[in-house]
Amino acid sequence: MEKRPRCPRPPGVPRWVAMFHQPSRNSWTVAAESPHQEPVLYAVGDMTQTVRARGEEATIALWGPKGDAWHLHDASAAAPSPAPAASSAAAADGAAADGPAGQAVLAERMTDRRHQVLMAGLSKAGLYDLGPEDGEAVRVLADRLDEPTVRRVAHWLSVAGGQQ
Repeated sequence: MEKRPRCPRPPGVPRWVAMFHQPSRNSWTVAAESPHQEPVLYAVGDMTQTVRARGEEATIALWGPKGDAWHLHDASAAAPSPAPAASSAAAADGAAADGPAGQAVLAERMTDRRHQVLMAGLSKAGLYDLGPEDGEAVRVLADRLDEPTVRRVAHWLSVAGGQQ
């Protein structure tokens, strides 16, 4: 019986963080983070599908706040159900994007991805403790900017964070 590798606690103030174990490097990598649980769980579902599609087993740790402290949550219990992930995947492929409901799902998914990219850039820049006004600003940017622009802004933030 294989024992699950111990996952280190993420740095900074408590927020929702999904970490994946990479057996080839015997290390943990931050895969998604947000002050909100839903985008992280959404990312965990997508990433788990991708890892399993490659024929590998996903080892996930889900960290989040409990009071004012870090808490390691059960990632398997918190993972989203397969039904919404399947419909989102179909929408991304354009199969379900024909109707208004499919287009709404696709638009929401892209906004969630842009939000995750911006949050990752901010965390690489060392900005973990975001207030409500900051969270709202990130949501507005994610709604209004296109994917390439969001990625460019996140790149600038990560470069700035590496120069500290």
